Amino acid sequence: MAPSTNEQALDAGIEKQLTGRCLEALKTIVIKAEIMLDHFIPQVVNSKNLKGKAKGMVITQNIEAAIRYYQAISRILNDRGNPFKVVIAFSGTKEVDGIEYSEAQMNGFAENETRDFFDKDEYRLLVVANKHLTGFDQPKLCTMYVDKKLQWVLAVQALSRLNRAAAKWGKKTEDLFILDFFNSVDDIKTAFDPFYTATRLSEATDVNVLHELKDSLDDEGAYEWHEVEQFVELYFDNADAQQLSPIIDTAAFRFNSELALTDLQKADFKIKAKQFVKIYGQMASIIPYEIVVWEKLFWFLKFLIPKLIVKDPNANQIDALLESVDLSSYGLERVKLNHSIGLNAGETELEPQNSNPRGAYGGNEEHDPLDEIILSFNERWFQDWGATPEE
Repeated sequence: MAPSTNEQALDAGIEKQLTGRCLEALKTIVIKAEIMLDHFIPQVVNSKNLKGKAKGMVITQNIEAAIRYYQAISRILNDRGNPFKVVIAFSGTKEVDGIEYSEAQMNGFAENETRDFFDKDEYRLLVVANKHLTGFDQPKLCTMYVDKKLQWVLAVQALSRLNRAAAKWGKKTEDLFILDFFNSVDDIKTAFDPFYTATRLSEATDVNVLHELKDSLDDEGAYEWHEVEQFVELYFDNADAQQLSPIIDTAAFRFNSELALTDLQKADFKIKAKQFVKIYGQMASIIPYEIVVWEKLFWFLKFLIPKLIVKDPNANQIDALLESVDLSSYGLERVKLNHSIGLNAGETELEPQNSNPRGAYGGNEEHDPLDEIILSFNERWFQDWGATPEE
């Protein structure tokens, strides 16, 4: 049956609204890119900060926004005579406006070379969504343009990318600059306060839980111990992926297909595996352990976990939630300029790592506050970022 005139008009109206929103979002990105370069070129590049080697990072909300920022910045730089080059970092591929993009295709060099190219003098800006937002060490990075919600540890880790000593280039505190389009002063203060002056755990993390977690993981039968031994021996002998992958794939196939595990049992195993990796990884960095089996299982699970397929029991609820949300409006205004954030000097108390080895089985189910649910949801589904769940 052909659609009625009213239905066609409604569809046309919806399409017009969506097009208008996309154009408005794109216009906003172009305006922000202009603002960024109006600061970065005269205040960082032309002023020869860090002996002419200072670099900046543009932090965006997702891969699509990163691609649009990269394109806008590239066009503006071209109009201004290309005083320097910009590079983008994201994992996998992303389709925008019917065109599929990848990091390597946009940059013109392999993805694993992005860090090295960004270190060269001609590359001064790095556009990211989440990749390289944490754990990225570039001492010449001194300027950051933020258009992404940063909360709690993510805010501390991201903004701390600027806090890398670079004595050979004369890097000083005065060289650091952050222009934030998204977060308020109170947001950043809340994120940094727990880590300022002194931080201590409210109680000790019980490392004995590693024994319980290992026993529980061993009992499930997803891996044979000789596979763990073989993998670790090859891994530390610098074996290539062709030798390592079959071992991990065998265990992953056994878990995903051969074992008669329910969805809940699979979720339970994966949660416990992640608990083991997280607790052991953090504790081993400060306490020397002589329990070799923990170290071996740690490395094996790090490669196995990403290949464990677990069905999300709440997927339908999440889909319904997304369908009900309308993100149609966006406002931009200058809120603070050269604002000093005062942090609390008192000692902070943090909870230790959760040492409960229950996995997916709980007695009394706990529910997080809405802001924690949103943060967890965003980190799980919208961090893009290839190695972690894709957007």
